Amino acid sequence: MKRIAYVLTMLAVVAGVSAATIARADGKAPQAQKRIAVFKFDDKTDHSVSWYGGKSAGDGLADMLTTALVKSGHYRVFERKEIDAVMSEQRLGASGNVTQESAAKAGKLLGAQFAVIGAITEFGYKQRSTGGLLKMSGIGGGVSQTTAVIAVDVRFVDTETGEVVKAETVRKQKSAMGAHVSTDQFAGGSQSKFDDSLVGKAARDAVDGVVELLDQQSGGGAWSAKIVSVGDGACVINAGGDNAKTGQRFLVFRPGEELKDPDTGESLGSKEDQVGEIEVTGAFGSTGRASNCKIVSGTLQPGDIVRTKGDKK
Repeated sequence: MKRIAYVLTMLAVVAGVSAATIARADGKAPQAQKRIAVFKFDDKTDHSVSWYGGKSAGDGLADMLTTALVKSGHYRVFERKEIDAVMSEQRLGASGNVTQESAAKAGKLLGAQFAVIGAITEFGYKQRSTGGLLKMSGIGGGVSQTTAVIAVDVRFVDTETGEVVKAETVRKQKSAMGAHVSTDQFAGGSQSKFDDSLVGKAARDAVDGVVELLDQQSGGGAWSAKIVSVGDGACVINAGGDNAKTGQRFLVFRPGEELKDPDTGESLGSKEDQVGEIEVTGAFGSTGRASNCKIVSGTLQPGDIVRTKGDKK
């Protein structure tokens, strides 16, 4: 238990928003980064085509999405090893599948605001000849047009409430004409070869589509942080840099009892009560991901939610 507590405490501190902020060309104030946990996607395809290096399509797409989110500069994205550590410690996902409930719990323990989960339902090639449409296949040659298709059912889970706040299907395809368009299976191929392939390009378009959906969803939500530790009239929050400047004040909220639908058992969320106010006094540690604060009012505890004064719920 001590090891679990230590791991979770360290992850909570690391969960702080990065000091990097979004550069705005319009001159407006930079936005705080949202914290995202991307879980492995279920692979529900026929496995006729795999990711390069022998990865499953579910692993490969999750890795590609994580990289894209980090490069966007909009998000603090947890590494797979951080997610796996919490899933293992808490014995979540023992069946090998990530559920809405397990993703919400693991994401909340990490300090993520959104968990991204989903499934790949199509991943492969369609080939058309003068004889008509052929079945999905990993074998090429002798066709006039080849089309790579990928379809992803994606869901964004609010880790505080456990609710799915967005559910969409992203389906992309890329086509090329020619009698001998390559449709390699890529199990032992290289990343560059995969990226240049039709199916690799379709996967990139699908990832861009998921990022766009997440931009739309997270842009409408309020930024928040959490209190990591409390003592002697002071506390530490998992936010730093431009997201928590010295002298800045925040309101602190505590979720009340979770309400569930009596018929379905689905979480309906919980009401938040304001329990205090804090003021940032300086950086905690050298990472820039956490801040020391003094307690201006209230009796606070670890796990309480920190919001800017304009973001009351």
